[in-house]
Amino acid sequence: MTRQRIPLITELPLVIWLVIVWGALWQDFSAGNLIFGAVIAYGVANVFYLPPVELSGRFNVLWALPFAARFLVKLVAASVEVFWLGVSKGPRLRNAVVAVQLRSSSDFLVTATGHALSLIPGSLVLEVDRSTSTLYLHCLNVNSDDDAAAIRRDVRATEAWLIRILGTKEDLALLHAEDRFAREREAGR
Repeated sequence: MTRQRIPLITELPLVIWLVIVWGALWQDFSAGNLIFGAVIAYGVANVFYLPPVELSGRFNVLWALPFAARFLVKLVAASVEVFWLGVSKGPRLRNAVVAVQLRSSSDFLVTATGHALSLIPGSLVLEVDRSTSTLYLHCLNVNSDDDAAAIRRDVRATEAWLIRILGTKEDLALLHAEDRFAREREAGR
């Protein structure tokens, strides 16, 4: 069974990422080490079957900077909250697994959303259902359905930020339509 030849430009994000990982693993970002890492990365990408990373071709810096600030604020706030819950409730803390279906079916966006959520203390992605773009998160301090609904809203808000930053035009159009529908529903009340 032969696989279709993937152009270098399509493989480039994967090769660059593998070179960065290579440098980080060796803790050496010298030119010689990175060139050797690039040779190995190119070989890995062409010997082993790895699906190409499908990027949208867009990156919006105007949304990326506020997202980074939001992420840092959430990171600090969640760290303080997890510390406080550990001190005040300890083992009596109630946890839950919350399923959240995402808007996008892009593996890249689902992965980015899952990683952004897992980096913030208090939640961890346990499983991803690629067929439905559903994340299953283990979350701390979930005592009611309202708490689970708040987690779902926060996850979908994180995904919305990432769609605005690097989502496809189709994902962005879906997000805009959803926002319009919410505004019209709110105006109708």
